Amino acid sequence: MKMITSFANPRVAQAFVDYMATQGVVLTLQRHEQSDVWLVDDGKEDYVRAELAAFLAQPDNPRYLAASWQAGDTGSGLRYQGYPFFKALRERAGALTIAIAIACIFVFIAMQLVGDRAVMIWLAWPSDDSQSFEIWRYFTHALLHFSLLHILFNLIWWWYLGGAMEKTLGSGKLLVLTLVSALFSGFVQHAFSGAWFGGLSGVVYALMGYVWLYGERQPEGGLYLERGIMVFAVLWLIVGWFDWFGMSIANGAHAAGLVIGLAMALVDTRHARKRT
Repeated sequence: MKMITSFANPRVAQAFVDYMATQGVVLTLQRHEQSDVWLVDDGKEDYVRAELAAFLAQPDNPRYLAASWQAGDTGSGLRYQGYPFFKALRERAGALTIAIAIACIFVFIAMQLVGDRAVMIWLAWPSDDSQSFEIWRYFTHALLHFSLLHILFNLIWWWYLGGAMEKTLGSGKLLVLTLVSALFSGFVQHAFSGAWFGGLSGVVYALMGYVWLYGERQPEGGLYLERGIMVFAVLWLIVGWFDWFGMSIANGAHAAGLVIGLAMALVDTRHARKRT
């Protein structure tokens, strides 16, 4: 056996090996730091080197791709990494983003198992004076979701916006916005509909307002939301407010969350400009 050449890219090396197999020449690969191509029959060395020169001159020639389809096999040893879905989720989201998402999912599962009412009795906004001092209720209503579409919509936006905010401005800033917007949006929604409501959408609208205005006023700050998405969010708020599609939407919570997010972004960016 004689080593013919080495390739830094193992896929390129495999393409040449596959092509030579269609020409009746057996080559083998040995992978160390690079992919070494070895010739089994030394008597064909001149022919192989001539073909190697042609391959290096035009490695993207269709005949080499066709040869891989014809002579390639799944036992080549190459490993193609799939899209790292969970790794991408973790990289974009901090600990608080993930923790809130898990809490929402846990509560949603509990609601499916024991019923909405049983869970809301413990987590919903205070329904009478006897629950006024159960402080967690002023925030845990945000964990309640009543359909798969409801929780998916909210968690996607929570991950997309909350994760970006936590990574850019820190967990403390996201925690403050979450608590303030959950409290204020819940108070407003309670005034509209009573205690039986829930969802993270008030917080999501606060995130939309914050991230959009923060990006507009401080574009170098690392947070940004496209204006078109913000326009869509406002239009959806209007649609829900006038009940054009007959859906049950927490309009008060959405509007209150948006106002809180815009107000907090205005304050934060104003302070940042004064410091600079």
